[in-house]
Amino acid sequence: MREYRSIAYKIQLRKMISQGNLCDHGIRKPRDHMSASESRIVSSLNWRAALPAVLALALGATCGLLITDRLQASAIAVSQKGRMFHPDNLAVARGEVVTFVNDDSDLLHHVFVESDTFNFDSGDQEPGSRTPITFTERGTFQVLCGIHPKMKLVVRVN
Repeated sequence: MREYRSIAYKIQLRKMISQGNLCDHGIRKPRDHMSASESRIVSSLNWRAALPAVLALALGATCGLLITDRLQASAIAVSQKGRMFHPDNLAVARGEVVTFVNDDSDLLHHVFVESDTFNFDSGDQEPGSRTPITFTERGTFQVLCGIHPKMKLVVRVN
């Protein structure tokens, strides 16, 4: 048998035994030794305790589906590696999202587009970062890197 050093614990243990929640040797009563009303109370408490977790899981699953749909909509990815865009030529539909991924482990990039109808500036992109651009206007646009002037990508938006 365990030795319990805490007086508060001993008092709590005696209280639980007197209320019938524990057998006198300190082991919790098995469910089959409970009365029908005790069993109903335990069952309802377990359900009430589980309800917030079930609701949280349902909400999380719904959010996950929404995010997945958004990611699938932006399935076009352009890699920035070795001071080059891969691919270097791209055709997309108007409103489509292109995600620029800095795949260099040690280089910053800085994607930008300047034209009469469409402008974008990513700011500095750390290695491993992902920058989405939504092409909202039709036309042919040149995407450049502000840090590496030889990096060029042509995007045709239909």
